[in-house]
Amino acid sequence: MQTILGSGGAIGVQLAKELVKYTNEIRLVSRNPKKINPTDELLAADVMNPDAVKYAVKGSSVVYITVGFEYNHKVWKEKWPKFMKSVIDACIENKCKLVFFDNIYMYDPAFLHNMTEETPINPSSKKGGIRAQIFKMLMDKVEAKELTALVARSADFYGPSIKNTSMLTETVFGPLSKGKKANWMGSVDFKHSFTYTPDAAKATALLGNTDDAYNQVWHVPTAANPMTGKEWIETVAKEMGQKPKYQAATRFIVKILGLFIPIMREMPEMMYQYEGDYVFRSDKFEKAFKMKPTPYLDGIREIVKSDYVE
Repeated sequence: MQTILGSGGAIGVQLAKELVKYTNEIRLVSRNPKKINPTDELLAADVMNPDAVKYAVKGSSVVYITVGFEYNHKVWKEKWPKFMKSVIDACIENKCKLVFFDNIYMYDPAFLHNMTEETPINPSSKKGGIRAQIFKMLMDKVEAKELTALVARSADFYGPSIKNTSMLTETVFGPLSKGKKANWMGSVDFKHSFTYTPDAAKATALLGNTDDAYNQVWHVPTAANPMTGKEWIETVAKEMGQKPKYQAATRFIVKILGLFIPIMREMPEMMYQYEGDYVFRSDKFEKAFKMKPTPYLDGIREIVKSDYVE
């Protein structure tokens, strides 16, 4: 049995599609789980209840964390450490392997131009501090040899059929599809990597089913040579047959956008990620597994075809 905690999100849904390559025993856990594959086992649970988490992981060989709590610092501070502790405890008790799908918020901002698995951890944001805390909780147990786990880390992501969780969807694809201006945080002149969600899910499933991959951090495959903000906007607009209109969003504009786009409300403290090149490297994974990430143009075309062509 392989169990996904947070099965209804952008990564969880794609991950369930990928896991059938390895097992037909998949348990999907969320408040209102929905089948992705015919043989999926559904378990409705409040993942903030330690007893519910313990019940959810029982009998699992591998447990995946793809939970996405509300994008709010106060919510994260309250929920993430408690949730992580209960999952770690449950996996240790039930001898389950643990796969944590993570982001880059804990990385030192001075190194965002060339991110690898060795990038120093030195968060500058409150959310980054929480991510660093829960990562340490997990790795402390790994180093103590109490837990077998791995971290699958992603850049900001983009992909088909995801809403309210992707900055690129909300600020570029969505507005341009309606003939409106795209909004790019900070300068449009810096490079910015994005991980394609089907690639992220495929890689996470592969890692979870590779014994030698455990007890380390992996960057999931992400295309090299990322475009600048301006190039992203121009490329998406071209594929949509729209004019590449945009505005570079200052912190003030981001606050205004937050009144209308929920994910933007918590973005001012994260704008440092757009104040220089943001380049995410996945050489380690690509070399180990001989898997190449989807080229950006192919990903953009698939999103347009999937979500914006009637």
